[in-house]
Amino acid sequence: MLATTDLWFRYQDEQVLKGLTLDFSAHAVTGLVGANGCGKSTLFMNLSGLLRPQRGAVLWQGKPLDYGRRGLLALRQRVATLFQDPDRQIFYTDIDSDIAFSLRNLGVAEAEIARRVEEALTLVDAHAFRHRPIQCLSHGQKKRVALAGALVLQAEYLLLDEPTAGLDPAGRAQMIEIIRRIVAQGNHVVISSHDIDLIYEVSDTVYVLGHGEVLAHGEPGAVFARSELIADAGLTQPWLVKLHAQAGLPLCKTEDEFFQRMRREARKERS
Repeated sequence: MLATTDLWFRYQDEQVLKGLTLDFSAHAVTGLVGANGCGKSTLFMNLSGLLRPQRGAVLWQGKPLDYGRRGLLALRQRVATLFQDPDRQIFYTDIDSDIAFSLRNLGVAEAEIARRVEEALTLVDAHAFRHRPIQCLSHGQKKRVALAGALVLQAEYLLLDEPTAGLDPAGRAQMIEIIRRIVAQGNHVVISSHDIDLIYEVSDTVYVLGHGEVLAHGEPGAVFARSELIADAGLTQPWLVKLHAQAGLPLCKTEDEFFQRMRREARKERS
């Protein structure tokens, strides 16, 4: 269980998080949205133990987080973070060594390292560029390498900070597929993103943050349908929600679902 209870955090004179009580264990994919400065990145750093709250707590397995060396090491083997900039998490020039880095630090046997690296490469579709120097990879390919480096830990929770930022449409679609594969393995994913359409499509539940507080929480369709709240939070509605709200069209979760329904309706009208 990963959660927070009455979490407060400030930088010197700036209060950033204000009494956040959040549960990331109830659903497979939890989305976090909010305008710049709402506290999403600070929350992620608290969840990973990089920052420590002044009041309240991050809860791991029902207990307040242990900030000792052993406690943080144990947490980071179970809760892995993918930052927005993949260069922050890449340390080697060859992909296999970089992905295996954390496992070698933990003293994992080489045979097990090789197995996990192969599994992670498959999960993120990186075999095609596996033997290319990392400095020759695209931004999207680097993101997949950094993600593989988190996945080899076999963490129960994966925190993704802007996973589609800087990706072209094909890379974005591939990232969505990777997220679905991760969830299919029984893991939890927490996504912080300005990509509202991504959050709507892949999340089971969503928190809307504003000025360090929770403005709304619930099923994405219901939350994003609250147009005034979404506008007040400095956000826009997902395009599928806009079509539903403004044109009276069926509310669909994905683009494919929407076009399939439109094709069915067109066939009915012709028959």
